[in-house]
Amino acid sequence: MHNTGERFFEQTKYPYLSEPDQEKGLPMPKMELPQPDAELIHLPAPASLRVNTHSVFDAINKRKSYRKYSDKPLSLEDLTWLLWATQGVKEQMPMTTKRTVPSAGSRHPFETYLVVNNVTGLKPGLYRYMALSHQLALIREQRNISEELVPHCLNQKWIAEAAVTFIWVAVPYRTTWRYSERGWRYLFAEAGHVCQSLYMACSTINAGCCAVDAFYDNPLNDFLGIDGKDNFAIYLAPVGLV
Repeated sequence: MHNTGERFFEQTKYPYLSEPDQEKGLPMPKMELPQPDAELIHLPAPASLRVNTHSVFDAINKRKSYRKYSDKPLSLEDLTWLLWATQGVKEQMPMTTKRTVPSAGSRHPFETYLVVNNVTGLKPGLYRYMALSHQLALIREQRNISEELVPHCLNQKWIAEAAVTFIWVAVPYRTTWRYSERGWRYLFAEAGHVCQSLYMACSTINAGCCAVDAFYDNPLNDFLGIDGKDNFAIYLAPVGLV
């Protein structure tokens, strides 16, 4: 009997795909989830950021996973740089966006949630990056929120020491609308694209991160306030100065 993974790859092969909703003439899903009724924080313009110049060789050569972080706060400018490097919008058009990371058909199926623990100028709490307007939405203010995240990540206690944890939430219909069942494969590949960009960007600001795929799905989705079906956590990475 085939296991679950084998069935997934078999059933997402091209001969088994259903007709995409795009071909059926169904409306395209929104490029971003609705803006929450929350405090909005304007971020520095990407062009204003001062980032150390590193060669591509240096960035790749310095790439490593860090699980120990300084207790110094991450600046808002540095956080902005990391957000722009991972989901920044370079060009917005009526039907799509061009961003700093690749995505099949420019569908860009991710929302970026942030567990902020130690960032200058930001209250500890849960935020969402509004990429189209380049703002942060404060979903809830909460002291010691990073400690609450730990049990959802198989009790990896080092996560609580990060200045901020990036949590990428997939909105699969943005991709499956065009690519049908095949789009599910793209979600996982593109999460890797985004996280690798975070690694590269961290290396330019003396910060480090560590990709984490070990988490309890339902509790983490509940923690984020999402339904776990139309929107679900797919990957996360704590970040801090090193």
